[in-house]
Amino acid sequence: MSGDTPLGRRLARLIAEAGPITVADYMAHCLGDPEHGYYLAREPFGPGGDFVTAPEISQMFGELLGAWIAEAWHAAGRPAAVRLVEIGPGRGTLASDMLRTLRLVPELVEAATLHLVETSPRLRGLQAETLVTTPVAAHWHDRLDDVPAGFTLAVANEFFDALPVRQFVRTDAAWQERVVGLDADGRLAFGLGPGALATCELPPRLREAPAGSILEVSPASIAVMQTLAGRIARDGGAALVIDYGHAETGLGETLQAVARHAYTDPLAAPGEADLTAHVDFAALARAARSAGAVAHGPIGQGAFLSALGLAQRAARLSRDADAATRAAIAAAADRLASTDQMGTLFKVLAVTPQGAAPPRPFAV
Repeated sequence: MSGDTPLGRRLARLIAEAGPITVADYMAHCLGDPEHGYYLAREPFGPGGDFVTAPEISQMFGELLGAWIAEAWHAAGRPAAVRLVEIGPGRGTLASDMLRTLRLVPELVEAATLHLVETSPRLRGLQAETLVTTPVAAHWHDRLDDVPAGFTLAVANEFFDALPVRQFVRTDAAWQERVVGLDADGRLAFGLGPGALATCELPPRLREAPAGSILEVSPASIAVMQTLAGRIARDGGAALVIDYGHAETGLGETLQAVARHAYTDPLAAPGEADLTAHVDFAALARAARSAGAVAHGPIGQGAFLSALGLAQRAARLSRDADAATRAAIAAAADRLASTDQMGTLFKVLAVTPQGAAPPRPFAV
């Protein structure tokens, strides 16, 4: 039965009493409910979880991002105090791998403090275990706003895709907001609510969309990016956003649920499946610019990692390895960068202050 989980039954009661909720509110409940929220109650990462992220595929991903961070620090004149920030740090794997590279730059390690933006107490515990030997003091924060001001080098990998999206459906009369309500049998079901999106809020090329078209917008993503970009513009630094999504704002439903490495109905198991939507990188770039920063890209993850030396790093790791390990390294590199794997769907956006030189490999 659709929604037949503890959280699903709670949401059904809420909807029965107060009326349908927006898709964004549904996502927020499913992912962040204090008792039954997916990220607070389950172990999502790795082969034994529901999905695998790039840091879990290979250490090479984080090591190359660490090299990019070191380059950004050098390009900024090697500031004496650095906030290393990861937003949505998972199990701490990415931070650990980045720091493995940064250990080669002792002056940067000495200047840095590590700041992890994480709301889940359970995940904070896993991160602390992963980073127990880190050479940089680690601090946890519920919000990006809570990270102390100062020169900031930030990474957000597969974070924005989990932020709630609002969905609007084009009808003959307007763009009406899609909601989650109850069908005649009391099961969770999609429908249309009274909320509407003003046509003037859309890019001109989308204003005459045919009836039935779906548009997704993420006010939460815009707010986080404006906070991040505002910090970079004010205090200096650089940020990387890596996620799957589209380079231009467009139409279409991308809301999806994943459980045990397979797609499932987003309404089937509230709180027990991961809910995500494709990231609108054009909207993130506009938000960064509106906060006074410069947005670079996006470019494909494959092109980004290749420019940073993915093939060379894979060859170095393979040099003294046995045949099975060499094959595993090659497969991981292919998965991260090839166009039929993560290389094109996953994209990278960089944010820097006004006047800073474009970072590698975004420089033209």
